[in-house]
Amino acid sequence: MVFYLFGGFPRRSTPILIAVSNGIVEMAEKTLQDLPMTIHDRDSTGKNIVLLAVENRQSHLYDFLLKRSHLRDEDLALHAVDEDGNSALHLAAELKNYESWLIPSSTLPMHWEVKWYEYVKKSLRPNVSASPNEIQKTPDQIFTETHKELLEKTKEWLNSTCNSCSFIAALIATVAFASSATVPGGVDQDTGKPIFQHHLAFRFFAISALVALCSSFISLLVFFALLTSKCQYKDFSKKVPRNLLFGLTSLFISMVAMLICFISGHFLMLDNQLKYYAAVPVYAVTFLVITFISLQQLPSFFALVRAKFHNVPERIYKEDPL
Repeated sequence: MVFYLFGGFPRRSTPILIAVSNGIVEMAEKTLQDLPMTIHDRDSTGKNIVLLAVENRQSHLYDFLLKRSHLRDEDLALHAVDEDGNSALHLAAELKNYESWLIPSSTLPMHWEVKWYEYVKKSLRPNVSASPNEIQKTPDQIFTETHKELLEKTKEWLNSTCNSCSFIAALIATVAFASSATVPGGVDQDTGKPIFQHHLAFRFFAISALVALCSSFISLLVFFALLTSKCQYKDFSKKVPRNLLFGLTSLFISMVAMLICFISGHFLMLDNQLKYYAAVPVYAVTFLVITFISLQQLPSFFALVRAKFHNVPERIYKEDPL
């Protein structure tokens, strides 16, 4: 086997370098236990296991390496640079295939990129972010340059989503306000109170109309705030995902409440025969369709929730086709 020298260490594709590049934690852990010095192995470009883990977006493996006693004792391995002077933060700043992150590509891929960059930045010394590489570029400069196109695409998707959701929220708010002002069955001419005020369905109608009106207004305000914000890189770490998640949740609640409001109000206007032979089957079919469509959208919603509450970005692995 041919060896190349870089900084006094051999450069080759050793088993631990291959394991780290492919995210095999078990193999990397066993190798470090039996051969602690392999932490200094480097490939043909001068990258050690830390740099390779960051370059290949192996977030779970990088997190594992940070917790290893080897890495705490060997500060040199954590803050090593490759032959181009790139530190781990330089490599984290470069735009890679964001489809590897455990989040739909249409749902704020910038969020994982910013979170990954910040996570690596916090694990290194403070002066690393200001250290330039061989071409005199700092990690912040590399991140801004390589993510410029992705930022524009994400802004376009965000604006389109906010416009669509704002229209739906405004429509629900209008209908909810009209529903709250129109009492099913009318009011008693003598007392001015609703005729069906003691019916359970009327209580559902009143409460759901109020919930639909309030949640739709909240959703409308949140999406308006997103539309008018500048959305810089740092905003995609917490602010934008939090507001988007809050706005989508409020919108979904308003849609469900509006449907309950309509069904309960409609239920009061029918006689017993129509209620149980015509209306109830239609209600059941409607809820089944809504449940089916909602279940299809839940993975994207939960992916956004995971993205918001996980400090370490999660990566997905695709099996190669046979």
